[in-house]
Parts: sequence; structure tokens; C-alpha cells
Amino acid sequence: MVESPEPEAGVEGTPRYYQAHDTTTRASIKARMNVVRVLVADDQPVIRAGLRTLLGAADDMVVVGEACDGAEVVSMARELVPDVVLLDLRMPGVDGIDATIQLARSTPSARVLVLTNYDTDEAVLAAFEAGAAGLLLKTSSPRELLSSVRSVAAGASVLSHSVMKRLMTRPAPRARLPRVAELAGKVASFGEGEVKVLALVGAGMSNKEISEALHLSLTSVKTYVSRILRRLGLENRTQAAILAYELGLSGGVDGGGAGGAADGAGGVSGGGVTKGAGSCLPLV
Repeated sequence: MVESPEPEAGVEGTPRYYQAHDTTTRASIKARMNVVRVLVADDQPVIRAGLRTLLGAADDMVVVGEACDGAEVVSMARELVPDVVLLDLRMPGVDGIDATIQLARSTPSARVLVLTNYDTDEAVLAAFEAGAAGLLLKTSSPRELLSSVRSVAAGASVLSHSVMKRLMTRPAPRARLPRVAELAGKVASFGEGEVKVLALVGAGMSNKEISEALHLSLTSVKTYVSRILRRLGLENRTQAAILAYELGLSGGVDGGGAGGAADGAGGVSGGGVTKGAGSCLPLV
């Protein structure tokens, strides 16, 4: 007899944990593949159900559990060790920002992809500073969501293009200027090559695209990025990208190189970076 994956009931009586049995079911086949293990966190049961259906239908993904708040997702992540945690920012009790901070400490291998309706500048920046690897709006298409989960699982960072475009054209908040000024002093001591690479990271280019734009080997680009993060004391290149547009470095990037700070952060073109308004912009 063929068994189906049997969920364990959560607090609300809804399935939260999913264990694929060693059978010939589709779920068991996925369990033996190199699939992306996703933990979903949202306080709305309908949203969780929709995400479970969408992600579960992909041959290279499996939903290993669901959480209804930040405290639960942190606890479940420790036990399930997912590849990607897909979570909302606004949840009761421990919210998405605090949950992301705790996940970075307790389960660093789990990469956080925020899926939210709240796209204020403060919320977006707080999510990335907390350690999120990406942020999408709930208005994103199913195709964009699946692509973003794959990208985040592979080590990339993503951000909805509409959000990135708005962030790049806004003036830097005064509350952030002291920290930016401090890092600007460090960037001022960078060599030309490091400044160019930082600018292209801020423009959303991948290592491969930077390699092609600056005519450098992929190894050299990776070395540059690692050195930039170390010198600036940043945890990941997503933070470096945010700093780059805060400093105005990415505004004048045209795919053929970066000539330093621009007068204002405008649109980014070239190198395959510019996307349609409804698409997701890769940061790495």
C-alpha cells in the first residue's frame, strides 16, 4: 500500500510539519531529490495554504513545515533546518524582523526570504539589515516567487524591482547618515577596482556580470567582494548593495564600469540588470 505524507497537527489543528515516507509517492520522490526545503511563516492560514500548494507543486521544492508567528518559525527552523524560510514581516508576538535576527543566530544555514505587503523604506532596509537574503511583495507572480526561492537557496539575494527602484531614488534618511558617513570614509580609502566592484554590486549585478563588465576573472571578482565586505565590516553583499546606493555609487552604472559616485541615484541599465516593473531584481 502506498502511504501519503502524514502531517503533524499544529496549535490551530492545521498541518505544520511534513514528513515524506519512503514510498513511491510524488512527495517521497522529491524527498530523495536535491530539493529546496522551505519553511513557511505567515499568520494567515489562507496565505500558508496557498504557498504550500504553489511550492509543493514544484518538482524541486518541498514545504517541510508552517509557522503562524515569529517565535514558532524560529523554533521550527532549529528542528527542521530548512534551506529557505519564507516569512511575513507582520506577525503577532515576535515579528518578521526579530525572527530574522534570531534565525541568523540559531539557524544560519537557513536563508530568509521575506514575503510581505509592507514595502516602506524602513521595513525593507530593516529586513536586510536583520539578515534577510531577499524581499518580495505579496503581489509578486507565482513565477517570480518560485524563481526567487531558487535564487535565495542558491546563495543569491533578491529584491522586487519596484522596491529597489524606489529606494535608489530616495534621499538617504538623516537617521542613517552617521553610519553611512563612517563607511563612506572607509570607501574613500578603497582602490579604483574596489570602488568599481562595489558600485556594480549596488547596481544589482551578479559576480559573473561584474566579471564581464570589468574584464576580470570570476575569481578576482569574488576576491574583491570578500575584501570589500571585510573592510567595511558588513555581513553580506546585500548590505554592500544598500550602502552603494546610499553613497550614490550605483546611480551612474551603465554596464561598462563604474566611475565613482553619481550626483543622484538614478536608474540602472546595462548588464542585464534593468527589469520590468513587475520583476524581481537579483542582488547577487
